[in-house]
Amino acid sequence: MDSSEHGSSKSSTGEASAGTLPPGLTEEEAEEIQVELTKVEDEIQTLRQVIVVKERHAAELKRRLGIGPLSEIKQNLTKGWHEVQCSNPYLTASATLEEIGRSDAYKRTQETLSQAGHMTSAAFSSVGSAIRNRFGEMRALPYSNSGNSPSFKSFEDKVENMKYKVMGRSNGESDHSPTSNNAPF
Repeated sequence: MDSSEHGSSKSSTGEASAGTLPPGLTEEEAEEIQVELTKVEDEIQTLRQVIVVKERHAAELKRRLGIGPLSEIKQNLTKGWHEVQCSNPYLTASATLEEIGRSDAYKRTQETLSQAGHMTSAAFSSVGSAIRNRFGEMRALPYSNSGNSPSFKSFEDKVENMKYKVMGRSNGESDHSPTSNNAPF
């Protein structure tokens, strides 16, 4: 760099606040610092340009190898997951979970939840049967005309179709419910 370059830099970065120097700093020291600052800023700019060139070169090499953005992401995720699996916290947690899975408390809890699920399913089935029986009773009432009304039939059809969708068909029932043709669901 020649002195003309330094002169232009001084005006752009400001020479020690236009004549006022910080305490304890002589004019010569301020000028040396200004020259050094200019050199460092020039080096930073050069390094930025080199990085841009290197990034373009790396992108071209990846393109020639057929490495696209998605495969690069996949590779990074795979590498990251591998690093996680090899980490001490993951290995410790994994061992702890295995111990929990082998514990009697876990097995008892699993059995209890399974039984609760079966009991809940049976309860829903019982409620459904009770509702179905009640509708049958309402239809059979001699003094009630509700069992034959169009709105009752429509409601009955909807309930029946809902049953098929939620619970599926029982053994021996055909694949087509008698009301499936006019099902609103």
